Amino acid sequence: MAKEKGRKLIAQNKKARHDYHVIDTYEAGLVLTGTEVKSLRQGRASLADGFVQLDGNEAWLHNVHVPEYTQGTWTNHSARRKRKLLLHREEIDKLAAKSQETGHTIVPLALYFKEGRAKVEIALARGKKEYDKRQTLREKQDRRETDRAISAVRRRERG
Repeated sequence: MAKEKGRKLIAQNKKARHDYHVIDTYEAGLVLTGTEVKSLRQGRASLADGFVQLDGNEAWLHNVHVPEYTQGTWTNHSARRKRKLLLHREEIDKLAAKSQETGHTIVPLALYFKEGRAKVEIALARGKKEYDKRQTLREKQDRRETDRAISAVRRRERG
C-alpha cells in the first residue's frame, strides 16, 4: 500500500491568525498513539485552545482536542493529553530564546498529514492589541470590497 502524497489538512486554527502577529512558522512531527492517528484520519481534531510549552530540551503541545476513536477499546487515548513535538535541537533553542521575550508565545496553526505522517505547523507569535484586530478586519473588508468592485467592472466590460 503506497503512502498518500501531499498535504491533507485535518484542522486549522484561524483564530490564532486573528489574535496574534505571526513572526515565524515551523513544521513539527507529533508523537501519537494508534487510536489518536485513527481519530485524526477521520478528520477530527480541534486546535482552538492549543499552545506549545518548552520544557527543558523538549517541546510539548497542550490542550489540542483529539476525540477518542469510536472503535477504540481500553487502549483509547485521553482527548486533551499533552503530546510531544518532534523538532530539531536548533529549532527548540531558537524558539526558547525568542519565546522568553515579553508578549511572545508559541501557538499551533494547522494539523495535517504529510506523506502519511502527522505534522503540526506551529508559530512564534506576539499577541495583538484590540485596535490591531480591528485594523486587520478593516483591511480585510477593504480588500474584499476592492476585489468585488474590480470583478464587477470586468463583468460589465465582457457583457
